[in-house]
Amino acid sequence: MSEEAIDVLAVGAHPDDVELAMGGTLLKLASLGYRTGIVDMTRGEAGTRGTPEERAREAAEAARILRVVVRETLGLPDTRVLCTDEARRAFVRVLRRLRPKVVFTHHWEDPHPDHAHTSRIVREAAFLAGLPKYDPETGHARHRPNAVAYFLFPRTLPPSFIVDITTFAEEKLRAIRAHRSQLYDPSRPEPETRISAEGFLRRVEARQRYYGALIDVEHGEAFLVREVLNVEDPVALLTRPMNIYAYLI
Repeated sequence: MSEEAIDVLAVGAHPDDVELAMGGTLLKLASLGYRTGIVDMTRGEAGTRGTPEERAREAAEAARILRVVVRETLGLPDTRVLCTDEARRAFVRVLRRLRPKVVFTHHWEDPHPDHAHTSRIVREAAFLAGLPKYDPETGHARHRPNAVAYFLFPRTLPPSFIVDITTFAEEKLRAIRAHRSQLYDPSRPEPETRISAEGFLRRVEARQRYYGALIDVEHGEAFLVREVLNVEDPVALLTRPMNIYAYLI
């Protein structure tokens, strides 16, 4: 196994996407002994607030809080992320080098074009990375992740699974707050964005509490997978604590 190999790779289009979507899950996985990593497709250079240098420092601080073993930027142009062969090849090389078992990324119907194209790049590259004759000059053996899971999907879709992040909710908030250039700060001169609105973090917490309530815990993060899940032990799965009686009250 490569010394760089990790178990879980979270992929976001911009430097704060992963923290907002699944920071709690990354913290929980790290606590369970998994090696985790983050790839940001862009430097966030076209964002309304903050400079690329500022955002790079913030991303590094957030990575430390999340206890990931690697955080990289693919270097695609912000607001112009497209599923080109060049982008797919670049991400195939990341997959073959880091060799994650599971990859998390944006849902393919996200209204932000960078998010939607990131989703497509990840899914297509995850398949191509397993083809030995695709880009054989990488210097790394072929590798195909076992699964791709998606975060921040449309509200009309039910999640495939929810992760209890209650123990890690405060640390997740610290990781989000590391991206201070993007958050509420009336002293900054840039225009307000959805993320920099005063009530944004309360809405993040409300989403976590909603998903947490579905599994009878305080905070949860929800994910969706396209493929049918292969369950080895359905009794073990279905006898775990679930809030199955909430709908009967």
